[in-house]
Amino acid sequence: MKKIEINTSFTAYESVEELPQDVQDLMHKAIEVRKNAYAPYSKFRVGAALLLDNGKITLGSNQENAAYPSGLCAERTAIFHSNSIYPDAKIVKMAISATSDTNPTLSPTPPCGACRQSISEYEFKQNTPIEIYFMGESGEVYKSDSIKNLLPLTFDKNFL
Repeated sequence: MKKIEINTSFTAYESVEELPQDVQDLMHKAIEVRKNAYAPYSKFRVGAALLLDNGKITLGSNQENAAYPSGLCAERTAIFHSNSIYPDAKIVKMAISATSDTNPTLSPTPPCGACRQSISEYEFKQNTPIEIYFMGESGEVYKSDSIKNLLPLTFDKNFL
């Protein structure tokens, strides 16, 4: 038997204003698009903004459905939209912001498990890491240099 340790690291910024200017702009787009979330059940609104290597920015917000599994998170909405209109573009950076209509969301809010798997799929597909910045409605912003920090034991096509 052996013990395996996996370590991850993140960069923590005190606020959006501390981010590099291009990431500030991206995060402001994520904050703005979360207003378009359709979240009548959870009252939890998430916005995602992606910077592509072609300079384009695509957006997504969560879209709920009374049949919960039929909804889609902001991150996957943005990723799938990007790939549908720019199939050869690589995702360079992703900004995510979350807020609740009922409770303060002051901690950085990372992508859910399904979104982590989707981000992993596209990071694997493009063979380059995706910088992921995530926050609540205000306050600290965490940066991950790759999905591998959030999902260190990835499942990809090599297992199939």
